[in-house]
Amino acid sequence: MEKSERQSLYAEVTARVIAELEEGRLPWVQPWDAAACPCAMPANAVTGRRYSGINVLILWAGVISGGFRSQRWLTYRQAQAAGGNVRKGERGTTVCYADRFTPKDEVERARDEDREARQLAFLKRFTVFNVAQCEGLPERLTELPELPELPAEADILPDVQTLIEASGADFRIGGGEAYYSPGGDYVAVPPQAAFGEPINWYRTALHELGHWTGHATRLDRDQRGRFGSADYAREELVAEMASAFACASLAIRPTVRHADYIASWLKVLRDDERAIFRAASAASKAADYLLAFAPEAGA
Repeated sequence: MEKSERQSLYAEVTARVIAELEEGRLPWVQPWDAAACPCAMPANAVTGRRYSGINVLILWAGVISGGFRSQRWLTYRQAQAAGGNVRKGERGTTVCYADRFTPKDEVERARDEDREARQLAFLKRFTVFNVAQCEGLPERLTELPELPELPAEADILPDVQTLIEASGADFRIGGGEAYYSPGGDYVAVPPQAAFGEPINWYRTALHELGHWTGHATRLDRDQRGRFGSADYAREELVAEMASAFACASLAIRPTVRHADYIASWLKVLRDDERAIFRAASAASKAADYLLAFAPEAGA
């Protein structure tokens, strides 16, 4: 992808997120209607691989705007290879793939200068379609889960509790505030009685554990920012999305944890059109780190 096209994609997605935030909506908290489409992580219908990073926000928005009943997506070629096709007139959703590579001449230059070769970032844009936009696909790709079979809240909470315990985090219950202490490397959450619904206690716990993943001994994110700073806002953005991704993976509908930070997030995104990409990528890594402690991960 040419540099100008990469910049265009960064600007396009960031502008979309900014517009949502300006309206008071958080892209990682969608108005899910469980009767129409359960909250879950978007995945490729053919490979089963879950999308991550900024693509989660893009595809969640696509499900809501398209009124789709499935979180499964595939490319035009994948639809054809599976024996089906995209219906005429359907518009796809643009997602992206980010990675790094080392040019051959850089490898040679680094060898001559006795240093590590520098990698260059690249961003590839491609189009996917929801399975609901296709026809002729095999039933295994299009069948919808029976909604009554979705796990009940009472069945979900023990799994989240197991995750918390298996993480080995210094998890302290008490006090009147929920927070993570980078210096002390511990999570503090008020007792469940302080929350109107038990599920909100677990949502809060996952948010604070999202911060916990950033410690130097784990994913090593910059957590030195003071309250009110841009660095602090960026870390809160990561924890918000990490919690949302983890919740969706555990069949818990994400909700707003810190809407009062919207103004600071807007400033961060306006100052850096790549900020939401970096935050979403870090959030995916944080969510994956936490989900590795979930019972299913060890099954």
